Amino acid sequence: MLRRIVIVGGGSAGWLTAGLMAADHRDLQITLIESPDVAPIGVGEGTWPSMRDTLRRIGVSEADFFRECDASFKQGSRFNRWVDGGDSDCYFHPFMLPQGYGEVDVPQHWQAQHPDVPFADLASVQPHLCVHGRAPKQAATPEYASVANYGYHLDAGKFGVFLRKHCLEKLGVHYVPDHVSAINSHPDGDIASLQTNKHGALEGDLFIDCTGMQSLLLGQHFGVPLISQRHVLYNDSALAVQIPYASDDAPIASQTSSTAQSAGWIWDIGLPTRRGVGHVYASSYISDDQAEAELRAYIAQTGGPGEIPQPRKLSFNPGYRERFWQRNCVAIGLSAGFIEPLEASALAIVEMSAAMLSDDLPATREAMDIVARRFNDAFRYRWERVIDFLKLHYVLSKRRDTAYWRDNTSAVPERLAELLTLWQHRAPSRSDFYRLEEVFPPASYQYILYGMGFRSDFSRAARPQESARADAYFQQAAALARKMLGALPDNRALIHHIKLHGLQKI
Repeated sequence: MLRRIVIVGGGSAGWLTAGLMAADHRDLQITLIESPDVAPIGVGEGTWPSMRDTLRRIGVSEADFFRECDASFKQGSRFNRWVDGGDSDCYFHPFMLPQGYGEVDVPQHWQAQHPDVPFADLASVQPHLCVHGRAPKQAATPEYASVANYGYHLDAGKFGVFLRKHCLEKLGVHYVPDHVSAINSHPDGDIASLQTNKHGALEGDLFIDCTGMQSLLLGQHFGVPLISQRHVLYNDSALAVQIPYASDDAPIASQTSSTAQSAGWIWDIGLPTRRGVGHVYASSYISDDQAEAELRAYIAQTGGPGEIPQPRKLSFNPGYRERFWQRNCVAIGLSAGFIEPLEASALAIVEMSAAMLSDDLPATREAMDIVARRFNDAFRYRWERVIDFLKLHYVLSKRRDTAYWRDNTSAVPERLAELLTLWQHRAPSRSDFYRLEEVFPPASYQYILYGMGFRSDFSRAARPQESARADAYFQQAAALARKMLGALPDNRALIHHIKLHGLQKI
């Protein structure tokens, strides 16, 4: 029987996995080994709404999370200069579904009736909340409940410390701060134990690799290769920096802003105490010095200080492992793969991986191979869908000002190319994404597709009988936006209230 689980590596991936496993399986011994010599990357600052369910599942107080992780609300993403590079080039990918989604063909009637209004602005209230700096809930709304759907922005370093404290004090996870010096194997090839410098050999039945990009167990020990996606998604570098607000009462953006540059894009994330800003770029198209100059120019243009710290350089090989579960070892987090931070999929994949592992945890070694095959199939599919979705942003751009943007319209993954052919005559729908738990729903594809200026010829799928119902939904969205703008508090004001007074428990 499977009794002992050993997690190698802390950070967000390790401690989220430990928390879910310990909360769901109180009869198991959960041990986490974290080297004091290896600092976490600490720049994954955006989450999806799924994080609310994850934190609630492991028993975390949302108010405590806000207080200890410098957290703020995230209601989606805003894309600047992705379509044609102009100053007015902007669209939203909100977390709320379009009004009338599933009832009428929203894109068809938007294009027929209101083509001059940005798709998300017509179909969703959330872009208006973001533009006006509104929070997605009220002070009286209970923990994890929402008025508008939301995820979080957070300080990744503080988040790891917060999760560790919760796992140790509330969930009984055994913590070993030590360095793994060797991996000991059974004769059949399974991992038997991990040799540590100070605590000797730590035995386990299942080992979870959360060692980041070094992938100590799956990549180095088992030799499972990384399938590079550099030929599809070109970005392989990032410069990250933290900058202060101009004043203590400066507005906190409740969306991630992504502003396209000559050979990449800049993220801008607002936390209560600072902004996290970074330039993601392709090193084969731009030098580090040029990328830094673009980052500094962006910070100056957006009200940042004249002097900023030296940005931190990060390099990565975009791709995912050929397998994620090998024998009695499963990789979660950066050890399993990383593409790029666009659309904040990294922590979401961690959540999905930890949840599937916990839900389908094998009882015996014999059952483990069956679960492993299912896990590998599920996450191979999910990584491929992440690649399709991210590439969609680049493929649809009309920018031709640099080789980076011109080249990005080529090298389209086969499945994405097929979908784009179908979408010439209809909108993205559930029939395109048939798995029970898709990474991105059809609505997300609609927001990007039509936000980027794509137009479908709906003549073959025309539904004129829905026209009046669709217009009613558009009017409903506009009325709801007016009501919510009047009722929802300022983003910073609500966060301040939560820190002082907390939120009602559900």
